[in-house]
Formats: sequence, C-alpha cells, structure tokens
Amino acid sequence: MKPLSELSGQELEAQRAELAARHEQLKADNLNIDMTRGKPCPEQLDLALGMLTVADASHYKAADGADCRNYGGLEGLPEARRLFGELLGVSPEELIIDGNASLTLMNDAMTWAMLFGVGEDAPAWGKLPEVKFLAPSPGYDRHFSICEHLGLRMIPVAMNENGPDMDDVERLVTEDSAIKGIWCVPRYSNPTGITYSDEVVERLASMPTRADDFRIFWDNAYAVHHLTDRPQPLKNILEACKKAGNPERVLLFGSTSKVSFAGAGLGFMAGSRKNVEFALKHLFFQTIGPDKLNQLRHVLFFKDMAGIEAHMKKHAAIVRPKFEAVNEILTRRLGGKGVAEWSRPQGGYFVSMDVPDGCATRVVRLAAEAGVKFTGAGATFPYKKDPRDRNIRIAPTFPSMDEIRSAMEVMAVCIQLAALEKQG
Repeated sequence: MKPLSELSGQELEAQRAELAARHEQLKADNLNIDMTRGKPCPEQLDLALGMLTVADASHYKAADGADCRNYGGLEGLPEARRLFGELLGVSPEELIIDGNASLTLMNDAMTWAMLFGVGEDAPAWGKLPEVKFLAPSPGYDRHFSICEHLGLRMIPVAMNENGPDMDDVERLVTEDSAIKGIWCVPRYSNPTGITYSDEVVERLASMPTRADDFRIFWDNAYAVHHLTDRPQPLKNILEACKKAGNPERVLLFGSTSKVSFAGAGLGFMAGSRKNVEFALKHLFFQTIGPDKLNQLRHVLFFKDMAGIEAHMKKHAAIVRPKFEAVNEILTRRLGGKGVAEWSRPQGGYFVSMDVPDGCATRVVRLAAEAGVKFTGAGATFPYKKDPRDRNIRIAPTFPSMDEIRSAMEVMAVCIQLAALEKQG
C-alpha cells in the first residue's frame, strides 16, 4: 500500500474524510471492549478448575505430614518450593512462596529497602537524600507505580531487541551512587515481548556500580508463557550474579497468576540464601504463615514441571490465535502505510504498538470514543510520560476473538485518522 507520506494533498483530504466517516460508523456500533490489562480469559481460567477439588477433606497435609490448615511454614511448603524453584531456576532454599501475587512481594521488598536497607549492613534507602531507580521503557506500569508511590526517582532507559540499553545502564550506575536498582521483565518483556540476551544478563550481573547495595528487581512474570514450541532461552541471572561475585545483587520474582488463577495464584520471591533470610526476617512481622492449602492445591494439580509445561501449552492454544489475529488485521489494514510498527511476540501477554510521534494519546482517545479501551498512552513510561507520545500497549488475551477483530479494526482506523490529522 502507498505510504500516507506519499499521498497528495487531495488524496490526504479524501482519506481523512473517509476515515472520519468510518470512525463515526464505528461509534454507532456501541462496542464495549476492554483491552487495558493483561488478564487471562475465562477459557484459560477454566483450565485450572480441577485445582478447586484436589485438596479436600482427605488431602490437606503436606508431604512431611504438616497440617496445611494451620499456622506456620513462613517460607512455604517444601514441595511447593521445590516445584516453583525449578520454574524460576533456583534451589528450594533460595525461594519464598507467600501470598497470591508477586507484585505484593515486589512492593514489600522495595518498602523493606526504604525502611531497613537491603541487608544488615546496608543503609535504609529512605534515609538517603535521594534514591533513583532505572526504568527500562517501555515497561510495566505497576513497577513504575511502586517507585512513584515510595518517592524513588525513576530514570528511563531505552529498550532494544536484546533488553535495556546496557551502554546507558553501565554509564549511569558507575556515575551515580544514588542509583540503587533497575526493574527488569526479562522474558517476553511487558510490553515489547523481547527476551534479554545472554550478553545483557551477563552485563547486568557483572557491571561495576557506584552503589554497593545496587539491586536488580528481576520480574520473571512470563517464565513459562510461550506462544511457540521453541521457547526463547533466558540465561540464569542468579547463577550469573554468583559467578560474577555479586550473589546478593538480584531479587527474583514470579507467580502463577497467569498459570492457575489470576486472583488465587502463588507469589514467589527468590535470591541468594542471604537475601532470603533477610526477607524472612521482615516477613515474620507481617504474617504467621502463608496460605499453605493453596500451595498444596498447586502441587497436587501440577505435580511437576512437566505438568506445568503441558498446562501452559493449553494456554498457548487459546491465546495464540488472538495474537495472530492482531498481527493479521494490523498487517492488512496498516501494512506499507508508514503509520505504525508493532511487535510480534513469541510469548507473554502483550503487543507493543508504536504510532507516529505525538499521536498515541489521540489514538487512545479516538478508540475510546468508538468503545474500545486501551491502556492510557504514556502508561508504559515512568510518570506516565512517553516523551514521544507514540507507544500503546495492546492486551489481546482477555477479549474474545470477535472482540479482538473488532478492536483491531477500530485501532487501524484511529491510527490512520490520528496520523492524517497530525500530518495535515
């Protein structure tokens, strides 16, 4: 198709009128499609319904005989730590299972750092004149919200096809002792879908930092969320940190929120045994023990990593066609027009869309007028400020296939209309 930039003035005006009329037609359809969050659809949640019955009046004790109905077990059930330690690539002794969401543990870890530091000999971040955190962008809005809530100043770092721009990361952390950490979603990153290269992992693990208490918050949220039969490999960050002589540098997080039940999964935190012991010291004051029945349900249902992998192939069979539909419609409607670029992820939950500079806010607004809600423009950047106002996150998993098709038709019209308005 002819790029919009090559159209004559008369052709541009004709296109603008046609698209504006089409937008009015779409508004009259009274659509109500929500693509704001990466939620599992009901069909995905149904895959784990058997979990509701595996722990019953005859099955409520752990492998060691512990009664899962009672208090205790601050670190989590041993069998659950073995299973999900394997998922994160750590030993059972390097993993804590607590609560239903990794976001809670990330917020806890950051709050502990502000109040107590990140170790027995480290200063409390909250007592320092300023604390800064590196924020690879576009990235996960909830990570950025934690920093903003606690008053940490975020420094955006560009993302490329291998992960964060490591030249920029290394320059910043060697210059400024106030930079205490970096957020990372290393596999099928939110929203770009990239997986960190081995080189990026090694450089993060071994780079010199001005701050001795620098921490990598490694949110491996999509560790097993593949869309293909050839998962992209991810180097083990904890092993890389140990090899580099920085065993305490990384805190790993993950969950089963998009594996079992989004609202009733398991949250994990992992790291060196020293980091685990420090975390348990503070968890002691927050809880008398986690929901061990839920942990038992997960172990009885999945049994082992082979069970988790087989389960996730069922997830992929449900959501892969939705990602394919997004790509097919966008390619058909926008291909060759020079108004949009989008990711084609091999896993995870999102498609990242870049539109012409200065157009993302307008696109999201036009789509909302037509009944399709996307995450707000700028949400994938610190303080919700995309300096180029061009990135939009697409979350295809929750809507039905018919809704996906309708939403992408709306998006294609809105992108073209916003680009023509900007151009003319």
